[in-house]
Amino acid sequence: MTDTRTITVGDVQLSYRDTGTGHALVFLHAFPLNQSMWDEQLAEFSADHRVVTLDWRGFGGSSLGSRESRMEVFADDLNGLLDSLDIDKAVICGLSMGGYATLAFMRNHPERASSLILADTRAGSDTEEARANRAKMAAKAREKGASAIVEDILPKLLGKTSLDSRPTISARVRSMIEPTNPEAIARALEGMSARPNSLPLLPSIKCPTLVIVGSEDELTPPAESKQLAAGIEGSTLEIIGSAGHLTNIEAPAEFNRVVRRFLETQSFVI
Repeated sequence: MTDTRTITVGDVQLSYRDTGTGHALVFLHAFPLNQSMWDEQLAEFSADHRVVTLDWRGFGGSSLGSRESRMEVFADDLNGLLDSLDIDKAVICGLSMGGYATLAFMRNHPERASSLILADTRAGSDTEEARANRAKMAAKAREKGASAIVEDILPKLLGKTSLDSRPTISARVRSMIEPTNPEAIARALEGMSARPNSLPLLPSIKCPTLVIVGSEDELTPPAESKQLAAGIEGSTLEIIGSAGHLTNIEAPAEFNRVVRRFLETQSFVI
């Protein structure tokens, strides 16, 4: 797998991978994982695209920095990375928290997205109950460390099929969460809790958009993705069976198939 590199963007050192040639395809990881969740996609698409993955501030190999981990800050980090890599436009694919950051990116830097892939995410803001739950998890992470939240979050990240019959996936996700900086987890939870309602933003998104969701996703269920797709004119919705919140890990072949089919409908100017 392609080696990671590090680059300074604002107040952080961002860890990223950049491989392949062609139109840029950027994958933005979920909470509380890291860019290695995209290994199967990097292997698949770097044959005919320039594939970029990165670790959000505080996750994986990236430093935490001094700014709050709000979705707009993540979007600024991505914008700075694209500047540093001389990428003018890219296909932006964000899953879960990566999707929240993608919507923030579209609010502040829409001209840089040639198309979007929004996977297992939602446009609406948190409910008061969700904010309270995030605050409790942030406090637990700060007090007891990343490993303390694994048992709480793992059953929510994976679908029933994966939990029942794909033990290697559970082990892989666990291995990504446990080494994570607890403060990065807490700040990201606070950033997600503070994100604005993006439903009013959706009609302004004019680039081609693919929405993906797992049929067993309980965190952002298919109804949320249907609402998301309905708000973006001309978007396409794909529901992947026997997968939960991490569709690209739980059903990588099917995820790659629907992404490739979407990419093949577009004519990119390199």
